Amino acid sequence: MQRSVINSAYRAALACFQRHSWHLPPAPCWDITDFGLEDFWQHGLVLVNLASEPEYCEKLMYARAGQITPCHMHVRKKEDIVCRVGELEVCVWPQRPDLDEETDQIFSVVVNGHSQALEAGGALVLAAGSRVTLEPGLWHEFQSLTEECILGEISTANDDWLDNRFFDPRIRRFTVIEEDEPAQVRLVSEGVAG
Repeated sequence: MQRSVINSAYRAALACFQRHSWHLPPAPCWDITDFGLEDFWQHGLVLVNLASEPEYCEKLMYARAGQITPCHMHVRKKEDIVCRVGELEVCVWPQRPDLDEETDQIFSVVVNGHSQALEAGGALVLAAGSRVTLEPGLWHEFQSLTEECILGEISTANDDWLDNRFFDPRIRRFTVIEEDEPAQVRLVSEGVAG
């Protein structure tokens, strides 16, 4: 991923957060990724780690319309994905999508604190303020349905290096950076906060 794309994504996210009065803590930890697919505006996400404690984690995220966070699951982490601004589509599977033998498999997922029946791979549309609870092992992908979307993540302890499993074997959680211009922000994967 080119540093110029990282810088552009950083500026876009920061401007969106400011327009919607989301104040970041001093020296936030930025994480901007194209998941190694080399097309950030198609498959990418901006994340800001707000809290990372042994018991819990909180993130603020930014995505543009049509920008997909690819299908993945977490081995240990339980998380709530909260749509804060805009509208978010979340597709969920109870097991790895290519292992689903029945296309009409129904399972339960918790939306806004209430169990809801969902077909494997079915889409949930979350309006601003709505949330979905994703238990460990639930495969999911999401994308913004509006021009811009601000998302929140509240979860149990987070380990982005070891806990993520992606459906597409080409995906890398942290991107390789091509330095084509000076950095406006350093990323958590570079071992630098702020």
